[in-house]
Amino acid sequence: MPSTTEHKPDHKPAPHKPEQHKPAHPQPHKKMSYTIKSGDTFWAIAQQLGISVDALQAANPGVNPTALQVGQVIHVPGPNGGSPPPKQGGGGGGNGHIVGAQGGSNGGGGYVEYSGPASAYPNPSEWASYSFLWKQNSALMKLHDSDEEIGYIHEAIEKVSASSGVDVRCILCIIVQESGGNVRVGSTDNGVRNPGLMQSHNGVSFDPKDPKGSIERMVRDGTEGTRDGDGLMQLLKRYGNYYEAFRGYNSGSVNKGDLNDPVGATGDYVQKAANRLMGHSWPSM
Repeated sequence: MPSTTEHKPDHKPAPHKPEQHKPAHPQPHKKMSYTIKSGDTFWAIAQQLGISVDALQAANPGVNPTALQVGQVIHVPGPNGGSPPPKQGGGGGGNGHIVGAQGGSNGGGGYVEYSGPASAYPNPSEWASYSFLWKQNSALMKLHDSDEEIGYIHEAIEKVSASSGVDVRCILCIIVQESGGNVRVGSTDNGVRNPGLMQSHNGVSFDPKDPKGSIERMVRDGTEGTRDGDGLMQLLKRYGNYYEAFRGYNSGSVNKGDLNDPVGATGDYVQKAANRLMGHSWPSM
């Protein structure tokens, strides 16, 4: 559990050159199946086919979305098999589909030293439920924030998940990892200013005159990105899985064979994020 002293931000991004990303344009192999092509991810396929990532995952329980193979055939839910994907960008109003809000494990257990590539980390289907993670992490927020502020964080996380398509549990866990959930956390500056709950790329900080609005903006900056840098949404689209997206968020670049390679930032960043998503607990978490 963290101390009552101010959380030292974990985020030390290195400027990175955006990779050239050619959007996938998947078409169904046949009515109820789809053949994986180079560069495909569940997120990109769901966006193109007008279904949710959760529905696609539910239709393919034996498929690891972080280890798709070219030529692999997956099932596509029927027209009533899933809700439409959320719109990208701001202004979702919390009316879209909140990815990761349903299902998940019971959580619990101690710290695990995950290592290697993304495929060696827990499958998202193994992550703890959102309700478990919210209860666990909102308790940490109480060390810094008022109940009202915690309520604003809760609302913002779900609203931004619905507008971005990023798993609500990932947004929550990166907030806690970056700032301990402290809305007043200081900014870091290692050539790039990183403020706010998610230590975003030159985004906004907490405004006591507009607590609700500034909290949502901080969450949106870290998730959907700013004009100066990518958020989790862009990085998930680029790398195709959350673990590499986390490393990209922390470091600006990724050694895909070893996600504990700090690439100039925090070595155990992805490992800690995975433990948080599993609902594990450890001293000074």
